[in-house]
Amino acid sequence: MNEKRKTRVILSKDAEKTYLRLKERAKTSKKDRSVFNSIGRKVELIKQDPHYGNPIAKSLIPEEYRKKYGISNLFRVELAGFWRMLYTLVGSEEKIEIIAFVLEISSHGEYDERFGYKGK
Repeated sequence: MNEKRKTRVILSKDAEKTYLRLKERAKTSKKDRSVFNSIGRKVELIKQDPHYGNPIAKSLIPEEYRKKYGISNLFRVELAGFWRMLYTLVGSEEKIEIIAFVLEISSHGEYDERFGYKGK
């Protein structure tokens, strides 16, 4: 029986805080509404295909994430307004469910800083 496994998307506390802030500001800011709506669209795509995002090389996963979340994989999804959403997958072949755990939702500048990219 080749049953498709369900994917559940969960936000970390940090990601949830950013998500709720964007949701509130989306009421009056077109830019924030665009980012907020793009999160919803990308979450649906991740539910359909957990490997939707761009994989980050293991050697580039920030040590902070390794320590804080104990992760061994990381994916990046580009959002509207040059924002980024980072997530990791949790689950195994034996489990029926895959969990896409969103670690961070950040602006492009915050993302570049997190990964040590220099501005031009």
